[in-house]
Amino acid sequence: MAVQCLHRMKHCLRLGTSQILRSKTCLLESSPCVVWYLTLLIPTRNLKEKDIKRQTLLDIVDYVTSANGKFTETVMQEVIKVVSVNLFRPRAPQTRENKVLEAFDLEEEEPMMDPAWPHLQLVYEFFLRFVASPETDAKLAKRYVDHSFVLKLLDLFDSEDPREREYLKTILHRIYGKFMVHRPFIRKATNNIFFRFIFETEKHNGIAELLEVLGSIINGFALPLKEEHKLFLVRALIPLHKPKCLPMYHQQLSYCITQFVEKDCKLADTVIRGLLKYWPITNSSKEVMFLSELEEVLEATQPAEFQRCMVPLFRQIARCLSSSHFQNFEPDLFLLLRW
Repeated sequence: MAVQCLHRMKHCLRLGTSQILRSKTCLLESSPCVVWYLTLLIPTRNLKEKDIKRQTLLDIVDYVTSANGKFTETVMQEVIKVVSVNLFRPRAPQTRENKVLEAFDLEEEEPMMDPAWPHLQLVYEFFLRFVASPETDAKLAKRYVDHSFVLKLLDLFDSEDPREREYLKTILHRIYGKFMVHRPFIRKATNNIFFRFIFETEKHNGIAELLEVLGSIINGFALPLKEEHKLFLVRALIPLHKPKCLPMYHQQLSYCITQFVEKDCKLADTVIRGLLKYWPITNSSKEVMFLSELEEVLEATQPAEFQRCMVPLFRQIARCLSSSHFQNFEPDLFLLLRW
């Protein structure tokens, strides 16, 4: 069945782009092949079929890249069907399922690599080019790249394979840019992921990648900032300083925080007080990160805002100066005091 349906799909691709776009049944006829994912997890099984499917996926990637003419609704429907069945698959239990680990534990562990990645990468590449293609009409495609689809895509960010998360990051950014109607939903859904991570599990593999996407989104926020965006800063971004694994995503988080202050300097007091609220007590390496972030925030802070928070700020700096770990972050403190 798999071989037959793949041959039919390859036949469809050979018809040429213009004929494919006119066809209402070509890709539909090949749909049985989308159910064939789990065999890819066993490297020695179905080698011939895997090779055929790989070549077919390469053909489809080329087709999407060279398409000349708007994709029809039928084509869009089949694209989402193929992508959904292959990407939204059952996942093996995570190796860190029941553990809340410190950052150094995570750094020491080797990332889990999905054995089906050679196949999955082609599906991701296919979908990325479909979303990015000028031949994809967002008004039409939003019927299939809908809220349910976006939620399932966001769920994949918890993948242990960093290669998968990298593709997801790029695709989510493209979807956010192309499907304006989905922007509020994407922000809200991401917010919910952060809430669950901060206040329930403290376990998620894709926080850094999600924050990297958000950094670009925040950079594009229009002024004056909406109240919704300010609430996101206060309720989600600032509390992200709380989890023990902060070092795994601090660079991306710090960029997002600084973006807010650069866009609205009046938020400096809120941010600084938020940092002081979550200031680490016994972890000197995290204190160095907080001091570094504080320095970046202060560079965008106006004197009036600084005066609002300078008393609690200098109390914390005094505690750092009297700490037994003072030498660990002495350079950062002197840079801060020079400000």
